[in-house]
Amino acid sequence: MSEEIKRLKRELKYKGKIIDFYQDTMEINKDHTVVWDFIKHKGAAAVVPVQDDGRILMVRQYRNALDRYTLEVPAGALDREGEPGIECASRELEEETGYRSENLEWLITLRTTVAFCNERIEVYVAKNLIPSRQHLDEDEFIDIKAYSIEELKEKIFSGEIEDAKTVSALLAYDVKYRK
Repeated sequence: MSEEIKRLKRELKYKGKIIDFYQDTMEINKDHTVVWDFIKHKGAAAVVPVQDDGRILMVRQYRNALDRYTLEVPAGALDREGEPGIECASRELEEETGYRSENLEWLITLRTTVAFCNERIEVYVAKNLIPSRQHLDEDEFIDIKAYSIEELKEKIFSGEIEDAKTVSALLAYDVKYRK
């Protein structure tokens, strides 16, 4: 069964630092009206930083939404809508880990929560890491530690790592680069 869906109205309910929250009035099959929530996100990028020995640099940071620390690949929001993901990934790599790379390669693109949000995350792999220095945002407190991909997969399958971008990035890296 194919429905005809048309947006009648989009109303901004809240404008935030990271997201904007809207309510969309939608018409379905010209005879039914519903209201759907929509969260607009300007986009983000993430990076899998691989050291010469194959271990992956991970960031441990407190996440307010979960009220706990998480272990994640370095990532962050685009500075502006339309910023190339590779620029954001490069910046976040250096800001969060204190390393940079001139060798970033696209890995995957993710849509995190398609039911109500348009967030898009481009994920890259960084190799040939060059020591630099961290430049954390004033609200960031991050610890860095390197893990083997086997250790990280154990953390995914034990439930210790739940972050969708991190799970997707690490498993995609494992499949693509460790055949």
